[in-house]
Amino acid sequence: MALVSVNNPSNNELVSATSGQVALQQGPARTSSLMAPIMLLAGHPGDIFSLKFHPDGQFLVSSGFDRTIFLWNVYGECENFAVLSGHTGAVMDLQLSTDGDTIYTASTDKTICLWDTRTGAKIKKLKGHSSFVNAIHPARRGPPLLCSASDDCNIKIWDPRKRTETVSLDNSYQVTSITFNDTADQVISAGIDNDVKVWDLRKNALLYSLKGHSDTVTGLTLSPDGSYVLSNSMDNSLRVWDIRPFAPQERCIKMMVGHAHNFEKNLLRCSWSPDGTKVSAGSADRFVYIWDTTSRRIIYKLPGHNGSVNDVVFHPKEPIVASGASDKLIYLGEIDS
Repeated sequence: MALVSVNNPSNNELVSATSGQVALQQGPARTSSLMAPIMLLAGHPGDIFSLKFHPDGQFLVSSGFDRTIFLWNVYGECENFAVLSGHTGAVMDLQLSTDGDTIYTASTDKTICLWDTRTGAKIKKLKGHSSFVNAIHPARRGPPLLCSASDDCNIKIWDPRKRTETVSLDNSYQVTSITFNDTADQVISAGIDNDVKVWDLRKNALLYSLKGHSDTVTGLTLSPDGSYVLSNSMDNSLRVWDIRPFAPQERCIKMMVGHAHNFEKNLLRCSWSPDGTKVSAGSADRFVYIWDTTSRRIIYKLPGHNGSVNDVVFHPKEPIVASGASDKLIYLGEIDS
């Protein structure tokens, strides 16, 4: 992939990368192993809804409206080295297994697909939802369980070794985001009823609801230590909830603002940095937002995209963030270490 004149306004640097050559004007000290402080990845023919780094940090996986999954090198010229196809609808969400060997995708074609990261082959297709599948998440440890959220108002738990779901929970409202807790005996969901819900998988019943958001929750992410869950909502707030067993009754411990949803009503996701000191969220105002979790202040508001920023993720090992947007582009950029 060739890059042309990517301007970095924050550092007053101009990067020109063509034919494998990079000319970099003098600027602040570099903090990562990226070829340039900002790299632009172009190739998706449609809006990008989700992206994730591989656990070893060597490549990035992205998906979106064009029904395909792209794999990109993180270093060098950030080439797109594989395109996986098989879904017949937009790919709304993707995740990787803890070991990085499997990619999980959720689609508007009502299915979940499992892909072999090394070969690009589709391993399995899971059917059971009767409407769009909005989100998917694997368990961090234990059996290879998956949880999924759908417009059919159901939360499903899957064991990929079996052909059908093992548990189905009725939420009564469309579910837009989902994750497991750290030990995978609870699943945390949220949707158009504005509440974050914690379900007990030992009883297959609702344990408690976290109330505070005033509009649809579009993203949920568990903190690296498993103690907190981050939620992004169309009410233009990002909240941190304490989900530990004996937490105080008021579980919303932090709220961050600055980013925006708009009439597009995209499922804007959110994420934690690997050390838990920073959080990020997508925004319809075309900026990438990163907050300090202690001070709750915006520490980065990064321009560049020309469409709604739908997902922002942190590199697992270096101070690098990746953002995917409705302008069909991905930016990789380094931040302070």
